[in-house]
Order: sequence, then structure tokens, then C-alpha cells
Amino acid sequence: MSDFAADFAPGSVWLVGAGPGHAGLLTLQAHAALQAADVIVYDALVGEDILALAPEETPREYAGKRGGKPSPKQADITLRLIQLARQGKRVLRLKGGDPFVFGRGGEEALALVQAGVPFRICPGITAGIGGLAFAGIPLTHRDTNHAVTMITGHDATGNVTGVDWNAVARGSPALVLYMAIKHIGAIAEKLIAAGRPADEPVAVVTNASLPEMSVLETTLAAAAADIENHKVQPPAIVAIGEIVRLRAGLDWLGAAEGRKLQSDPLDLGRGDSEQAG
Repeated sequence: MSDFAADFAPGSVWLVGAGPGHAGLLTLQAHAALQAADVIVYDALVGEDILALAPEETPREYAGKRGGKPSPKQADITLRLIQLARQGKRVLRLKGGDPFVFGRGGEEALALVQAGVPFRICPGITAGIGGLAFAGIPLTHRDTNHAVTMITGHDATGNVTGVDWNAVARGSPALVLYMAIKHIGAIAEKLIAAGRPADEPVAVVTNASLPEMSVLETTLAAAAADIENHKVQPPAIVAIGEIVRLRAGLDWLGAAEGRKLQSDPLDLGRGDSEQAG
């Protein structure tokens, strides 16, 4: 067992972030936990290549929640974690991104506390950082923004009423939206009404860091229509602000693909200027 998981004790739960998707973005501690766990309870956005890093004989239990699709209830997921821990197992709760960034890790951890189950939080790279980096969009830049706000695109009711959009529009030059595709039209209207420019640049990054990653560049006013026209589907992260313009020079993945095409003109790759990854 790796030293990074030496204290992964039987009867405990580790809440581990798997990052935005690319297996190379796992932390050493996450990789060690995959090797040491007695059972893995994983989310919808955890890919097979990441799960394959665990021993083949380690049981895997799916506990993914996807908006608008049949999903296990959060209470049932938490109860299962407690049950497995009380069986004396090392329970790896593997979550996309970071457990504490819109990942319900806090809810699960509090339930473990109430049940008297030992736990540990293993941070991961959240999509709002790692996903945008793969798209060539810096979260901050001294010439564009000294603050950034990360926002969930829906609240506990499934709507966007829980966010003070007027304050957000005025207070942060760069916005990063999670789970916002369904409500992007309403969000854009609220931001524009609060004073954001209608032509403010927007980037929608889907399947961030994965080979099928795509990036749609648009504007705040046109975002909803462009997302519908391009049939953009979750999972997606949305960046709003001048940081998006920096992608023109920082699209390192697209530049690498361009070099590949120049060296091998018969390899047509994706052939779509809006695609990257």
C-alpha cells in the first residue's frame, strides 16, 4: 500500500476528488486510495480509465446524479456509505472534480460525522480551474481580473433564484458557472439586466480535459441560442468575462493539434474550429 493511503483505515470513508476527467489530473493521494480501497462508490462523471486504476477485484458501486435523469437519492447514497463503513470496509467515495466544490461532499461529510464514521477529504482539481486550463482560459490574469466568482447554475430547488445576480454582475469581472446549461438563457438575461455587456465573451467547455472536449465561444446575449443550435449537452463549464478572449493566444491544446496536422496532413483530426481536445 502506498504511503499516501497508509492511514486509510478499515471502517472509514475517504471523500476523494477525481478531477475534471483526465486521469492524469488525479492527485497521488487519489491514486493511492484507488489502490487501497475495499469498495469504490463513484459518481457519474468518473470515467472508466480512472476506475481502471483500481484493482480489478475491487467492487465498484455507481452512485451518479445527473440533472433530469433517474438518479439515486442523496440520502440513499449517504446511507450506503455509512453501511459499508460499518461493515469494516475502506470506502472510497469518488467524486468528479473536488468534493467540496458543488460536489455535495459537505453534505456527505456532515452525515458521516452524525453517524460517527471516520472520514477524510482528499481535494481534487475542480472543473472551473482544470477544465478552463485545458481550454486555454486562465481563471485570473492581471490585465483582466483580480477576482473570480464560481457559481452553480441552479440552486436546491433546481432554479436560479438562490443567487443574487445583481450583486454578482457588479462584483466580479470573471464568472465561472457550473451546471448552468439548462438555465443559461435566464442567467444571461439577469446578468445583462444588471449591467453586464450583451457582447461580453462567453466560453462553454464540454467534457473538459477529455479527448472529446469541445469549446464553444459566444457572447452573453447569444449564449442560449448558440448552445441550442450547437446542441451542447452537459457536462459543461461556462466562463464569462474578458478571460475568455485570452484563449485566442493560449489555446495550447488547439495549437498542439495544429502542429500535428501540419506534420501529418493525412490526419484530419477534428476539423472543427470550435473543437479542442
